[in-house]
Amino acid sequence: MRLSTKISEALQEAAVRLSPDVLWCIQQGRQQQSNEAGDVASRASLSVFDTILQNLEIADRTGLPMCQDTGMFAVFVDLGRDCPLKLAQIEKAINEGCLDAVQKAHYRRSVVTDPVFERKNTQNNLPPVITWTLVDGPSLSIRILLKGFGSENCSSVRMLNPTGGEKAVIDAVCDIVRLAGGKPCPPIFIGVGLGGTMDRAASLSKRALLRDARTEHAEPAYAKLERDILSCVQALGIGAGGFGGSVTALHVAIEQEPTHIAAMPLAVSINCWADRKAEIVWEGEDA
Repeated sequence: MRLSTKISEALQEAAVRLSPDVLWCIQQGRQQQSNEAGDVASRASLSVFDTILQNLEIADRTGLPMCQDTGMFAVFVDLGRDCPLKLAQIEKAINEGCLDAVQKAHYRRSVVTDPVFERKNTQNNLPPVITWTLVDGPSLSIRILLKGFGSENCSSVRMLNPTGGEKAVIDAVCDIVRLAGGKPCPPIFIGVGLGGTMDRAASLSKRALLRDARTEHAEPAYAKLERDILSCVQALGIGAGGFGGSVTALHVAIEQEPTHIAAMPLAVSINCWADRKAEIVWEGEDA
């Protein structure tokens, strides 16, 4: 199977069905909210979870997208230094695969050519936003977020005091989520990028959303920081749909890298409950 065909099929599937880790998080969140349901706000939040699950069942049965905002293609390419494919081949396969998915599935046309003036619709959801990362070996992995912009509009970057430590990180993330309130369609997934430069932190926060949402960070200190951020976010009481309740977020994932001695860049990418993602691994087929 051609690489472009695999990309198209994965994107058609991602618009309709959530990956197992995301669905598991929603089910766990629903159970937690059910255990604590009592007041009006909690019951309203529980009804949001039930509506989400009903919506997913309808999407699976009919083949229609689970959300009307089918998002923008945020593509992360991990390219092996010894991979025989050329960059131009991979880029062409990504564009062809994205275009084919848009034409075959019920993707809403949501991309404009210019952000400020003409804002003319491209009519095909292209171009995708591609981030390239070199890795060792001959492999090629392509991971794609279908990034909706109700939640994207609530994302943020902050340049923290380098001596602020973990408290500054927790406070900043919770403040960003507090300001977002119910706008990003909670329960949400939170990707946190730390380090690098301002733009690198933002990219890392997107990459964090690609991690299996059933897992913690590999480093114990950052795993604890993820848990502490999640506890702080839940304490805000925003709840599913913004109705209140104990489950505002379903997962927090951190990606970090080295940074300058005078800085601690932090970025938060918020995703709604429809954390749609696809992964394509090249196995030697044509592009």
